[in-house]
Parts: sequence; structure tokens; C-alpha cells
Amino acid sequence: MDRLDRRPIIPAPMRAIPETRGYLPGLAAGGFLFVAGQVGRTADLRIIEDPERQFAASFDNLRLVLAEAGCGFDDIVDLTTFHVDFERHWALFRAVKDRYLPAARFPVTCVGVTALAAPGLLLEVKAIARLPADGGRE
Repeated sequence: MDRLDRRPIIPAPMRAIPETRGYLPGLAAGGFLFVAGQVGRTADLRIIEDPERQFAASFDNLRLVLAEAGCGFDDIVDLTTFHVDFERHWALFRAVKDRYLPAARFPVTCVGVTALAAPGLLLEVKAIARLPADGGRE
């Protein structure tokens, strides 16, 4: 793959992330969008404490990155979720996920972990999506 085929995807509300956190929210490459794990935090990077609101914000943040590349949830081809306190929040996670994502349209892998990047985070959602035929937004 040619290095010119790589395009950073950084939605406006996430402009500070590359400088303050050291990673890209997304990268368009080879016809796909690779989305970094999205968590339930506000635009000013504050973690949302309420589990249901935190889970919803994780999917809202995923939607932002997808949209910046010209994609939507229907363009996802693989999804991985990472869960702290998996058993306690599983039913709530499923309910929130089902409000956002089309059912049985792509592989989903759910992994229980002991911690995420910051205390208080309960969920991280990582995705790969197929870019539109025109390559998405420039």
C-alpha cells in the first residue's frame, strides 16, 4: 500500500486528541476506515460516569469518526468492544448497542478487560468500516 493512501480522520470535536492523547481517532487506508477505540467521554475529554450514558457516548463518538470519513454504522465490517466489569454491565451494554447498531450485519467480538486507558471507563468500541466508493470525505 502506498503511504499516500493513508488519510487521518479527526472530527472537529476530537481535534485535541492527536496532541493531548497521541493517537488518531481514525485512519482511512486501503479502502477502509480504521477507528481507534471510542469511549464514553465528552468533547472536553471528561469521562461520563453513568454507565448507560457512557455506553451511548461511546457509540456517538464512533458515529462522529465514521461520519467524518463519509461512513455510517452500516459501513462497519468488524467491531470489537472492550468491557470493564463485563458481567455487571452486559445487559445494559447490549440494550444500548442494539439502539445504535444494525443487528447481525458484521462480526462483533466482545472482550472483558481489567482496566481501560483511564479510571472510570467501562467500555471501549473499536471498528473497521468500508469507505464509500469515492473514498469518503477529503
